[in-house]
Amino acid sequence: MWGYVLKRTGAALATLVAASVIIFIFIHLIPGDPVFVMLGDQATPEQVAKLRTRLGLDEPLVLQYFYWAGSALQGDLGRSIFFDQPVTEVIADGAETSLLLAAITMVWVILIGVPVGVIAAVKRGTWLDQTLSGAAMLLASVPTFWVGLYLILVFAAQLGWLPSSGYPSIFEEGGLSNLRYLLLPSFALAAPNAALILRLTRASMLDVSKEDYIRTARAKGISPRRVVLRHTLRNALLVVVSAFGFTLAALISEAVVTETVFALPGVGRTVVQSILRRDYPVIQGVILVIVCLYLVINLLVDISYRFLDPRVELQ
Repeated sequence: MWGYVLKRTGAALATLVAASVIIFIFIHLIPGDPVFVMLGDQATPEQVAKLRTRLGLDEPLVLQYFYWAGSALQGDLGRSIFFDQPVTEVIADGAETSLLLAAITMVWVILIGVPVGVIAAVKRGTWLDQTLSGAAMLLASVPTFWVGLYLILVFAAQLGWLPSSGYPSIFEEGGLSNLRYLLLPSFALAAPNAALILRLTRASMLDVSKEDYIRTARAKGISPRRVVLRHTLRNALLVVVSAFGFTLAALISEAVVTETVFALPGVGRTVVQSILRRDYPVIQGVILVIVCLYLVINLLVDISYRFLDPRVELQ
Protein backbone atom coordinates (compact mmCIF):
# COMPACT_ATOMS: atom_id res chain seq x y z
CA MET A 1 0.00 0.00 0.00
CA TRP A 2 2.61 2.55 1.10
CA GLY A 3 4.95 1.43 -1.67
CA TYR A 4 2.25 2.17 -4.20
CA VAL A 5 1.60 5.59 -2.66
CA LEU A 6 5.32 6.46 -2.79
CA LYS A 7 5.56 5.26 -6.39
CA ARG A 8 2.53 7.32 -7.46
CA THR A 9 3.84 10.35 -5.54
CA GLY A 10 7.19 10.08 -7.34
CA ALA A 11 5.43 9.89 -10.69
CA ALA A 12 3.32 12.92 -9.74
CA LEU A 13 6.43 14.94 -8.85
CA ALA A 14 8.07 14.03 -12.18
CA THR A 15 4.89 15.12 -13.96
CA LEU A 16 4.90 18.38 -11.98
CA VAL A 17 8.47 19.19 -13.04
CA ALA A 18 7.66 18.50 -16.71
CA ALA A 19 4.50 20.58 -16.45
CA SER A 20 6.39 23.50 -14.88
CA VAL A 21 8.82 23.58 -17.83
CA ILE A 22 5.99 23.50 -20.37
CA ILE A 23 4.04 26.19 -18.49
CA PHE A 24 7.05 28.50 -18.28
CA ILE A 25 8.00 28.13 -21.95
CA PHE A 26 4.49 28.54 -23.34
CA ILE A 27 3.67 31.53 -21.14
CA HIS A 28 6.76 33.35 -22.44
CA LEU A 29 5.73 32.56 -26.04
CA ILE A 30 2.61 34.73 -25.63
CA PRO A 31 2.99 37.73 -27.94
CA GLY A 32 3.49 41.10 -26.24
CA ASP A 33 5.82 42.60 -23.67
CA PRO A 34 4.62 43.27 -20.09
CA VAL A 35 7.09 46.18 -19.84
CA PHE A 36 5.35 48.10 -22.63
CA VAL A 37 1.94 47.17 -21.17
CA MET A 38 3.00 48.80 -17.88
CA LEU A 39 4.87 51.82 -19.27
CA GLY A 40 2.92 52.44 -22.48
CA ASP A 41 4.18 53.16 -25.97
CA GLN A 42 5.67 56.54 -24.96
CA ALA A 43 8.29 55.03 -22.60
CA THR A 44 11.93 55.87 -23.25
CA PRO A 45 14.51 53.09 -23.87
CA GLU A 46 16.11 53.91 -20.50
CA GLN A 47 12.83 53.45 -18.65
CA VAL A 48 12.18 50.16 -20.50
CA ALA A 49 15.67 48.83 -19.71
CA LYS A 50 15.40 49.86 -16.04
CA LEU A 51 12.03 48.17 -15.54
CA ARG A 52 13.13 45.06 -17.47
CA THR A 53 16.14 44.72 -15.13
CA ARG A 54 13.97 45.23 -12.03
CA LEU A 55 11.59 42.48 -13.16
CA GLY A 56 14.44 40.13 -14.10
CA LEU A 57 13.28 39.91 -17.71
CA ASP A 58 16.75 40.72 -19.07
CA GLU A 59 18.10 37.38 -17.80
CA PRO A 60 18.32 34.33 -20.14
CA LEU A 61 15.09 32.32 -20.21
CA VAL A 62 16.78 29.27 -18.64
CA LEU A 63 17.98 31.30 -15.65
CA GLN A 64 14.53 32.88 -15.29
CA TYR A 65 13.03 29.37 -15.11
CA PHE A 66 15.44 28.17 -12.43
CA TYR A 67 14.88 31.34 -10.36
CA TRP A 68 11.10 30.86 -10.65
CA ALA A 69 11.17 27.09 -9.96
CA GLY A 70 13.52 27.54 -6.97
CA SER A 71 11.26 30.19 -5.47
CA ALA A 72 8.16 28.07 -6.14
CA LEU A 73 9.68 25.21 -4.13
CA GLN A 74 9.87 27.62 -1.18
CA GLY A 75 6.23 28.67 -1.63
CA ASP A 76 7.06 31.91 -3.43
CA LEU A 77 5.35 32.10 -6.85
CA GLY A 78 6.79 35.51 -7.62
CA ARG A 79 5.36 39.02 -7.60
CA SER A 80 2.53 40.20 -9.82
CA ILE A 81 3.70 42.72 -12.39
CA PHE A 82 0.32 44.49 -12.49
CA PHE A 83 -0.91 44.24 -8.88
CA ASP A 84 2.61 44.69 -7.42
CA GLN A 85 1.95 42.11 -4.69
CA PRO A 86 2.89 38.43 -4.17
CA VAL A 87 1.20 36.02 -6.58
CA THR A 88 0.10 33.85 -3.65
CA GLU A 89 -1.92 36.81 -2.30
CA VAL A 90 -3.48 37.44 -5.73
CA ILE A 91 -4.51 33.77 -5.93
CA ALA A 92 -5.75 33.80 -2.32
CA ASP A 93 -7.98 36.81 -3.07
CA GLY A 94 -9.94 34.79 -5.65
CA ALA A 95 -9.59 31.35 -4.07
CA GLU A 96 -12.68 31.66 -1.86
CA THR A 97 -14.97 32.33 -4.81
CA SER A 98 -13.47 29.62 -7.05
CA LEU A 99 -13.31 26.91 -4.37
CA LEU A 100 -16.87 27.56 -3.16
CA LEU A 101 -18.13 27.63 -6.75
CA ALA A 102 -16.41 24.30 -7.48
CA ALA A 103 -17.71 22.73 -4.24
CA ILE A 104 -21.34 23.80 -4.81
CA THR A 105 -21.14 22.69 -8.44
CA MET A 106 -19.80 19.30 -7.37
CA VAL A 107 -22.75 18.90 -4.99
CA TRP A 108 -25.18 19.51 -7.90
CA VAL A 109 -23.22 17.09 -10.10
CA ILE A 110 -23.42 14.28 -7.52
CA LEU A 111 -27.03 14.92 -6.45
CA ILE A 112 -28.26 15.05 -10.06
CA GLY A 113 -25.87 12.83 -12.02
CA VAL A 114 -25.75 9.68 -9.86
CA PRO A 115 -29.45 9.23 -8.87
CA VAL A 116 -30.74 10.08 -12.34
CA GLY A 117 -28.14 7.76 -13.90
CA VAL A 118 -29.31 4.93 -11.62
CA ILE A 119 -32.96 5.57 -12.56
CA ALA A 120 -32.07 5.58 -16.28
CA ALA A 121 -30.23 2.25 -15.90
CA VAL A 122 -33.04 0.60 -13.91
CA LYS A 123 -35.63 1.82 -16.44
CA ARG A 124 -33.46 0.87 -19.43
CA GLY A 125 -35.27 1.02 -22.77
CA THR A 126 -38.37 2.80 -21.42
CA TRP A 127 -39.62 6.28 -22.34
CA LEU A 128 -38.15 7.56 -19.06
CA ASP A 129 -34.69 6.26 -19.96
CA GLN A 130 -34.91 7.80 -23.43
CA THR A 131 -36.05 11.15 -22.01
CA LEU A 132 -33.30 11.30 -19.38
CA SER A 133 -30.60 10.22 -21.84
CA GLY A 134 -31.81 12.79 -24.39
CA ALA A 135 -31.79 15.55 -21.77
CA ALA A 136 -28.24 14.55 -20.78
CA MET A 137 -27.06 14.74 -24.38
CA LEU A 138 -28.66 18.18 -24.74
CA LEU A 139 -27.03 19.55 -21.57
CA ALA A 140 -23.65 18.08 -22.53
CA SER A 141 -23.75 19.72 -25.97
CA VAL A 142 -24.88 23.22 -24.88
CA PRO A 143 -22.04 25.70 -24.09
CA THR A 144 -21.77 26.71 -20.45
CA PHE A 145 -21.85 30.45 -21.20
CA TRP A 146 -25.13 30.01 -23.14
CA VAL A 147 -26.73 28.21 -20.18
CA GLY A 148 -25.43 30.93 -17.86
CA LEU A 149 -26.86 33.76 -19.96
CA TYR A 150 -30.32 32.14 -20.04
CA LEU A 151 -30.24 31.47 -16.30
CA ILE A 152 -29.51 35.18 -15.76
CA LEU A 153 -32.34 36.15 -18.15
CA VAL A 154 -34.95 33.92 -16.48
CA PHE A 155 -34.07 33.74 -12.76
CA ALA A 156 -32.41 37.16 -12.30
CA ALA A 157 -33.85 39.56 -14.88
CA GLN A 158 -37.45 38.23 -15.22
CA LEU A 159 -38.24 36.44 -11.94
CA GLY A 160 -35.78 38.36 -9.73
CA TRP A 161 -35.21 35.33 -7.50
CA LEU A 162 -31.40 35.32 -7.54
CA PRO A 163 -28.63 37.90 -8.13
CA SER A 164 -27.16 37.97 -11.62
CA SER A 165 -23.52 38.86 -10.91
CA GLY A 166 -20.85 39.55 -8.31
CA TYR A 167 -20.10 37.76 -5.06
CA PRO A 168 -19.54 39.39 -1.64
CA SER A 169 -17.43 37.20 0.66
CA ILE A 170 -19.25 35.07 3.25
CA PHE A 171 -16.95 36.70 5.83
CA GLU A 172 -18.48 40.09 5.04
CA GLU A 173 -22.01 41.37 5.78
CA GLY A 174 -24.59 38.76 4.81
CA GLY A 175 -22.61 35.70 5.85
CA LEU A 176 -23.69 32.37 4.38
CA SER A 177 -26.66 34.02 2.65
CA ASN A 178 -24.12 35.40 0.18
CA LEU A 179 -23.86 31.86 -1.24
CA ARG A 180 -27.02 32.65 -3.22
CA TYR A 181 -24.75 34.64 -5.57
CA LEU A 182 -23.11 31.33 -6.56
CA LEU A 183 -26.31 29.34 -7.24
CA LEU A 184 -26.81 30.40 -10.86
CA PRO A 185 -23.09 30.05 -11.80
CA SER A 186 -22.95 26.63 -10.16
CA PHE A 187 -26.07 25.48 -12.04
CA ALA A 188 -24.54 26.63 -15.32
CA LEU A 189 -21.24 24.89 -14.55
CA ALA A 190 -22.93 21.72 -13.29
CA ALA A 191 -25.16 21.17 -16.34
CA PRO A 192 -22.61 19.54 -18.71
CA ASN A 193 -20.74 17.77 -15.91
CA ALA A 194 -23.92 16.29 -14.38
CA ALA A 195 -24.86 15.03 -17.84
CA LEU A 196 -21.46 13.34 -18.12
CA ILE A 197 -21.81 11.65 -14.70
CA LEU A 198 -25.39 10.60 -15.57
CA ARG A 199 -24.28 8.89 -18.78
CA LEU A 200 -21.29 7.30 -17.06
CA THR A 201 -23.36 6.01 -14.11
CA ARG A 202 -25.98 4.54 -16.46
CA ALA A 203 -23.38 2.78 -18.63
CA SER A 204 -21.45 1.45 -15.63
CA MET A 205 -24.67 0.21 -13.96
CA LEU A 206 -25.68 -1.66 -17.12
CA ASP A 207 -22.23 -3.29 -17.41
CA VAL A 208 -22.21 -4.43 -13.78
CA SER A 209 -25.80 -5.73 -14.00
CA LYS A 210 -24.60 -8.34 -16.53
CA GLU A 211 -22.10 -9.87 -14.09
CA ASP A 212 -22.65 -13.39 -12.71
CA TYR A 213 -22.80 -12.28 -9.08
CA ILE A 214 -25.72 -9.98 -9.90
CA ARG A 215 -27.63 -12.85 -11.49
CA THR A 216 -26.77 -14.99 -8.47
CA ALA A 217 -28.09 -12.32 -6.11
CA ARG A 218 -31.36 -12.17 -8.03
CA ALA A 219 -31.64 -15.99 -8.10
CA LYS A 220 -31.25 -16.06 -4.30
CA GLY A 221 -34.38 -13.95 -4.03
CA ILE A 222 -32.75 -10.74 -2.85
CA SER A 223 -35.08 -7.79 -3.40
CA PRO A 224 -34.45 -5.79 -6.64
CA ARG A 225 -33.95 -2.60 -4.60
CA ARG A 226 -31.19 -4.21 -2.53
CA VAL A 227 -29.53 -5.72 -5.61
CA VAL A 228 -29.40 -2.31 -7.25
CA LEU A 229 -28.24 -0.28 -4.25
CA ARG A 230 -25.93 -2.75 -2.48
CA HIS A 231 -24.45 -4.83 -5.31
CA THR A 232 -24.83 -3.04 -8.65
CA LEU A 233 -24.36 0.60 -7.65
CA ARG A 234 -21.50 -0.08 -5.25
CA ASN A 235 -19.43 -1.81 -7.95
CA ALA A 236 -20.47 0.67 -10.63
CA LEU A 237 -19.18 3.56 -8.51
CA LEU A 238 -15.60 2.44 -9.10
CA VAL A 239 -15.71 3.94 -12.59
CA VAL A 240 -17.78 6.95 -11.56
CA VAL A 241 -15.43 7.94 -8.71
CA SER A 242 -12.52 8.32 -11.13
CA ALA A 243 -14.71 10.70 -13.13
CA PHE A 244 -15.52 12.64 -9.94
CA GLY A 245 -11.83 13.35 -9.43
CA PHE A 246 -11.24 14.68 -12.91
CA THR A 247 -14.53 16.61 -12.85
CA LEU A 248 -13.63 18.38 -9.59
CA ALA A 249 -10.21 19.38 -10.90
CA ALA A 250 -11.68 20.41 -14.26
CA LEU A 251 -14.31 22.61 -12.57
CA ILE A 252 -11.58 24.93 -11.31
CA SER A 253 -10.19 25.46 -14.80
CA GLU A 254 -13.61 25.45 -16.52
CA ALA A 255 -14.76 28.20 -14.17
CA VAL A 256 -12.80 30.74 -16.25
CA VAL A 257 -15.73 31.31 -18.63
CA THR A 258 -18.43 31.08 -15.96
CA GLU A 259 -16.69 33.57 -13.65
CA THR A 260 -16.37 35.99 -16.58
CA VAL A 261 -20.09 35.68 -17.52
CA PHE A 262 -21.25 36.20 -13.92
CA ALA A 263 -18.53 38.78 -13.06
CA LEU A 264 -17.32 36.69 -10.12
CA PRO A 265 -14.07 37.77 -8.40
CA GLY A 266 -12.51 34.31 -8.73
CA VAL A 267 -9.19 32.88 -9.86
CA GLY A 268 -10.48 32.18 -13.38
CA ARG A 269 -11.38 35.81 -13.98
CA THR A 270 -7.99 36.86 -12.58
CA VAL A 271 -6.29 34.59 -15.14
CA VAL A 272 -8.18 36.19 -18.04
CA GLN A 273 -7.25 39.69 -16.86
CA SER A 274 -3.63 38.62 -16.30
CA ILE A 275 -3.36 37.24 -19.84
CA LEU A 276 -4.60 40.57 -21.26
CA ARG A 277 -2.04 42.42 -19.08
CA ARG A 278 0.84 39.99 -19.86
CA ASP A 279 1.21 39.40 -16.12
CA TYR A 280 3.44 36.32 -16.48
CA PRO A 281 3.97 35.51 -12.76
CA VAL A 282 0.21 35.36 -12.04
CA ILE A 283 -0.54 33.20 -15.11
CA GLN A 284 2.29 30.81 -14.28
CA GLY A 285 1.34 30.64 -10.60
CA VAL A 286 -2.36 29.92 -11.22
CA ILE A 287 -1.67 27.23 -13.82
CA LEU A 288 0.94 25.61 -11.55
CA VAL A 289 -1.57 25.51 -8.66
CA ILE A 290 -4.21 23.94 -10.94
CA VAL A 291 -1.70 21.30 -12.09
CA CYS A 292 -0.90 20.49 -8.45
CA LEU A 293 -4.62 20.12 -7.70
CA TYR A 294 -5.02 17.75 -10.67
CA LEU A 295 -2.12 15.59 -9.48
CA VAL A 296 -3.26 15.47 -5.84
CA ILE A 297 -6.87 14.65 -6.75
CA ASN A 298 -5.74 11.98 -9.23
CA LEU A 299 -3.56 10.39 -6.54
CA LEU A 300 -6.41 10.40 -4.01
CA VAL A 301 -8.76 8.82 -6.57
CA ASP A 302 -6.26 6.02 -7.29
CA ILE A 303 -5.89 5.28 -3.58
CA SER A 304 -9.67 5.35 -3.05
CA TYR A 305 -10.05 2.40 -5.46
CA ARG A 306 -8.60 0.12 -2.80
CA PHE A 307 -11.24 1.15 -0.27
CA LEU A 308 -14.17 0.98 -2.69
CA ASP A 309 -13.27 -2.48 -3.98
CA PRO A 310 -10.92 -4.69 -1.90
CA ARG A 311 -10.41 -6.90 -4.97
CA VAL A 312 -8.39 -4.13 -6.59
CA GLU A 313 -4.68 -4.69 -6.02
CA LEU A 314 -2.47 -1.60 -5.87
CA GLN A 315 0.57 -2.46 -7.92
